[in-house]
Amino acid sequence: EQASATVLNQLYAYYNISETTKLTLGKFNTYLGYEVISPVGNFNYSTSYLFSNGPFSHTGIKADFAVSEDFSLMLGVFNQTDVTEFNPDGSYAVGAQLGYNSQYLNLLYDKAGLGFEIDYTGGFNASEDFFIGLNAAYADNDGNGFYGAAVYPQYGLSETFTLGLRGEYFSTLIEGLDDDPSVFALTLTGSYTVNDLMIKPEIRLDSGSEDIFIDTDLEATKSLGSFVLAAIYKF
Repeated sequence: EQASATVLNQLYAYYNISETTKLTLGKFNTYLGYEVISPVGNFNYSTSYLFSNGPFSHTGIKADFAVSEDFSLMLGVFNQTDVTEFNPDGSYAVGAQLGYNSQYLNLLYDKAGLGFEIDYTGGFNASEDFFIGLNAAYADNDGNGFYGAAVYPQYGLSETFTLGLRGEYFSTLIEGLDDDPSVFALTLTGSYTVNDLMIKPEIRLDSGSEDIFIDTDLEATKSLGSFVLAAIYKF
């Protein structure tokens, strides 16, 4: 039996103790990061390096508190990160989230997994049609981990078409290395909405500090370009 089930994305129950306090028990998607597992919840179709390296889900219990109209607080105790069915060595992770006006500071400590991670997720409306999303994270477990930042400007050209760019810098922490391997990626995505259908053409360019990609000739290279046309139906 695998330590983390991938067949079932989420399975949890919640109970509203009061108007300002909610308890959640079970397996639920992570609270860290800007992007989520479901492509319906992301503007870009491809995912960021921060998403790919961060936690995906937690199994445990958390309490959400509406401190005021502007402030929120979450505290939780979980299995090791992304571990669902059992706890291999009896260690646990603890997490917290402080929110203010849709800006979130996230903390996670999981000695058996990511170690300590701090993550900021937020954004703001520069105008009625222009939104800028932000994400930055740092994770370290005895010298191994990652850090990076991403910006998500999105501009609504019409009621049905939005153009968005993701610019991301990501670096890996490897104990003993003087120079941390890094990558810079630009992703340009268009999103055309027809009722519950989203059509997304996307161009992505990745550039690494080392030969970390494989080209069409199966040769190692520092850069990689790709194009995808995605159709996402929400129901």
